[in-house]
Amino acid sequence: MPVYVYQTFEIKQDKFLEGIENLQAIKKYRNENFDHTIEILAPITGQDHTYALISTYEGLAEMEFQNKKMFNDEEYKKLVSCFFLENILQGSMNTQLYRTMSEKKMD
Repeated sequence: MPVYVYQTFEIKQDKFLEGIENLQAIKKYRNENFDHTIEILAPITGQDHTYALISTYEGLAEMEFQNKKMFNDEEYKKLVSCFFLENILQGSMNTQLYRTMSEKKMD
């Protein structure tokens, strides 16, 4: 059953261009090097500098396995550390996990 990880965060206004470039590099690296997909969501309404990442995994076990691989990868840790420490407002990140609902079987 698929698991979706939805992370929102606010990019600092004075680091906006660097933040977007870093987000795109994170997306590219994860999609090329790990077994899950990730997309960047840009705001249409709401707070202008609040962006989101949505990651899709095959299940909870796969999410745990991929997270372990990511945080054992030195190049990925450099990308993500730069983003978290320099480009987003501290305390603005919110992470939620979702899964799809099972279909009710018809008799």
